[in-house]
Amino acid sequence: MPFIKLTRIEQKRFGAILICALCAVGAWLFMALNKKYPYTVQTELLYKDEPQGKAFKALQPDTVDLKVEGTGWQLLFARLRIKPPSITVSLQKLNSRSYVVFSEQLEQVNRQLETSQKIISIKPDTLYFDFSRRTNKRVPLKLISKLTFAPQYGIAKEIKLTPSYVNISGPHEELEKIHVWHTDSLKLSDIKSSVDTRVNILKNAISNVSIYPNSVGVKIPVDEFTEKTIEVPLSILNNKEYHDVKLYPKKVKITLLVALSNYTKADEDLLKAAIDLNEWKIRGHHKLSVKITKLPEFSKLVSIVPSNVDFIIEK
Repeated sequence: MPFIKLTRIEQKRFGAILICALCAVGAWLFMALNKKYPYTVQTELLYKDEPQGKAFKALQPDTVDLKVEGTGWQLLFARLRIKPPSITVSLQKLNSRSYVVFSEQLEQVNRQLETSQKIISIKPDTLYFDFSRRTNKRVPLKLISKLTFAPQYGIAKEIKLTPSYVNISGPHEELEKIHVWHTDSLKLSDIKSSVDTRVNILKNAISNVSIYPNSVGVKIPVDEFTEKTIEVPLSILNNKEYHDVKLYPKKVKITLLVALSNYTKADEDLLKAAIDLNEWKIRGHHKLSVKITKLPEFSKLVSIVPSNVDFIIEK
């Protein structure tokens, strides 16, 4: 295909025409993007000025569609987002009625947005609420945690939460469903000393239920652990018919994992081991397994030696 050959003068003229065309398109685009255009965006509702002594429940989702007037630049680059990404609505009118009308407070809602954005209308324009008497309830707190310890370290005593309960208030039917409240997740690794910190209470997913306090103190007693072996005599369970039962051996060695701070507390008085004659009478076993019937709460069982014993019964 032959190319059109232009003289140097014609090339300069064509270049000038092309530049003028690009400038014209740029100017048109700039003017078009500076104009105001309406567009719709969905946003989350936040409430303020909640009525005192009343529990309310919104009868529609906590999101609304905003018809916003903004520049073409916002439409092009903001991807239909508003700033901030939520709007706060006053519920003061709920003191005298069961609904809130957006058009009545459109001016104060617009003050929350960037000056270059303006809300024209909100859909739905009216929010309806269901009311019930507000009640209070105290529920226990549960720590959500992911803890890893340095080798030979672990939790020496029960984890303590201060306070161990939270106070919640809201509609009676909502509070009836709540039996425990959780904290945010506490994540710690390579722990080798006691922990004393604060953790936030899990945020409320139910808009008409309030929680107090919003954080809790957490104390995790941490200690180094070691093994301790204790020799314990065996007792006999379910021995009503036989007066003379001989066990071989009569004692077993129980190895526990205990914190160093509790090492001296772990002794024979806090341990009990037994065998159950029903294993022979009912199940026909020729050896009886050793069962731990009492164990210190601050320890963990490692092993029982032997775990099964021989026996002789004399009628």
